[in-house]
Amino acid sequence: MKDTVTIVTGGSQGIGRAIAEFLAHKGGDIAIFDVIDGDETIAAVRNMGRKCMFCRVDVADLQAVGEAVDNVVKEMGKISNLINNAGITSDRLLLRMKEEDWDRVIQVNLKGVFSCTKAVIRHMLKTGGSIVNISSIAGVMGNAGQANYAASKAGIIGFTKSVAREYGERGIRVNAIAPGFIKTKMTDALDDKTKEEMSRAIPLKRLGEPVDIAYLAYFLISGYGSYITGEVINVNGGLYM
Repeated sequence: MKDTVTIVTGGSQGIGRAIAEFLAHKGGDIAIFDVIDGDETIAAVRNMGRKCMFCRVDVADLQAVGEAVDNVVKEMGKISNLINNAGITSDRLLLRMKEEDWDRVIQVNLKGVFSCTKAVIRHMLKTGGSIVNISSIAGVMGNAGQANYAASKAGIIGFTKSVAREYGERGIRVNAIAPGFIKTKMTDALDDKTKEEMSRAIPLKRLGEPVDIAYLAYFLISGYGSYITGEVINVNGGLYM
């Protein structure tokens, strides 16, 4: 990771923060795109002796993303990798789901991946690079009450495969990770009974840790994953096989 610059969207907390900190631990510089303050992530990255840039940007805003990406290149010199991690939920059964619930989840989760990838690839055409999109177990098997979220995450999978085919010959690799139930603020909000039931359904009998996703993200963007593109890798403790 030495001398690399990685953009991590949604890097202020949860899985995004774990990825940003682990990549910094491995020697990379980080740019965080988020609408939430990333002070703790920034401090952690800089304490490792790495550079960290924060851009307050809504990933669904194509123009704002383009400007932020240009600023990263201007300030940090290049973009080596992109981790499309930013995402939201707005869970409701379909008949109770409002149009705005659908639109906002699709905007952030799916259009955000489009916006950031489109902006970054312009800079990767000459240098190559690696892109990792964070999908979800919901995108491969569905989940009741999450039609909007599952659709956005399934869309990321199709997007990943298409862009991998389009830009492989330019040295740009594009892969997706589909996490299962990971310990984040989203799962912390669940009651103990629900979390216990979730754990029982998982063959490994536990929820995952954000760093479990960070390990794989690192593998995919590093030289270890240099012959991997267009793949969707499940990290879910065996819940979906």
